[in-house]
Amino acid sequence: MKPIKKNKVAGASAMPFERFGITVSLVVMILMSFVRCDSFVEVEVPDSQLASPIVFEDRNTATAALTDVYSKMRDNGMMSGTKTGLSYTLGLYADELDYYSPSGQDGFLYHSNGLLPTSSAIAALWNSAYSQIYGANAVIYGVENSVSLQQSDRNQLKGEALFIRAMLHFHLANLFGSIPYIAGTDYSANSKALKISEAQVYERAKADLETASVLLSEQYAAADRTRANRFAAQALLSRICLYAGNWAEAANSASAVLNQTGTYSLDASLSDTFLIQSPATILQFSPQVASVNTKEAVTFTFTENPSDNALSSQTVSSFEHGDLRRDLWVARVEGNGSTYYHASKYTPYRGLQTEFSKVLRLSEIYLIRAEARARQGEITSAVEDLNTIRRKAGLPDTEAATQQQIIDAVMHERETELFTEFGHRFFDLKRTGKLDITLGASKPGWDSKDRLFPLPLPELQLNPNLQPQNSGF
Repeated sequence: MKPIKKNKVAGASAMPFERFGITVSLVVMILMSFVRCDSFVEVEVPDSQLASPIVFEDRNTATAALTDVYSKMRDNGMMSGTKTGLSYTLGLYADELDYYSPSGQDGFLYHSNGLLPTSSAIAALWNSAYSQIYGANAVIYGVENSVSLQQSDRNQLKGEALFIRAMLHFHLANLFGSIPYIAGTDYSANSKALKISEAQVYERAKADLETASVLLSEQYAAADRTRANRFAAQALLSRICLYAGNWAEAANSASAVLNQTGTYSLDASLSDTFLIQSPATILQFSPQVASVNTKEAVTFTFTENPSDNALSSQTVSSFEHGDLRRDLWVARVEGNGSTYYHASKYTPYRGLQTEFSKVLRLSEIYLIRAEARARQGEITSAVEDLNTIRRKAGLPDTEAATQQQIIDAVMHERETELFTEFGHRFFDLKRTGKLDITLGASKPGWDSKDRLFPLPLPELQLNPNLQPQNSGF
């Protein structure tokens, strides 16, 4: 296929798109049509495309192009609350969820650790992420070359696109290991992109987030916190630094968020955590229409027998006695003489939209700082952060005293606070070297090679630079 042609930047005299009778939705639909291609390496912009000057010379259409990328993340792929998202797939892949549907479904492959390079689920995960990355890069390219956009709009849009690019690459690296870090829209270059190591992906993502932190405003561009601001970038940066073992940077970035007490605070009640107006929300996705609640509610909730998944006994038994999260976020269901449990962090729509999907929230940042401080030997301050989360859950202060005890206590708190949220459990086991001992004991199909997903075979065939395949596949 022919490479993407770089568009000439429109001059200052270019007329607004409305003069041509084109609506905002049509402009964005055409612009983003190339993001919907089945394969990342086959992305091509048609000659009639409007990834063009016209879109990024108008604040409204430029913003619409960006928010369309957010909507793709919400609706499909890793960050969605659907059965393609990490909350579901890694819940099954690790030990948070049990599976109850037929073996022919993707969920079975995740639960049985039966993913193969030929699995369509793997290809879909890869392609949706890189398509969304491509969309973010198109926004970056467009605003950088815009003539008419105000500088404040350029900064905000570019900062958000950099945030999105960093988030998606970070998760891809945690799933697949060495991957390409795509930072442009040139098809020819992208189709031959080289892999870089997981550590290098972290560094590239950190650089994007550091730039985003400078560009983004402290204020939210959307009052409902559905678009990233400076502190969303800092929150994600704290997570990446934690994974990379950069304890001081992780703690500092977490503090940059936690210090914003005028903007963020833990909820007065644990039952308010997932509500739209929660002050603990750093970033959230709004449902597609106002007549529903979240996709997570559909994915995890059932009323009698499990239709697809239920919480595992490991998850249910992980809560301490008196933990309010066990009472409020885990629902018990009796069906056919058996007892099941499902995640009830999100509730089905009952005539009033009350919840948005939480992408980043304050409790994780407290736990990031607690762990980072403990690993630096800052025992007292680590315990303070840990106890902040425990008290919110109705638990007494921790009895952990030594450095290792506190680290272990933080990891347990992450397990009970962040279950069924974007694969935190799997990633925590992986980054702390506990995957094999934990999952090997509970999952008959577990193999140490399963710490990484296989690279999609069609992508390996199209781009030899993605070789070699991950070990064991």
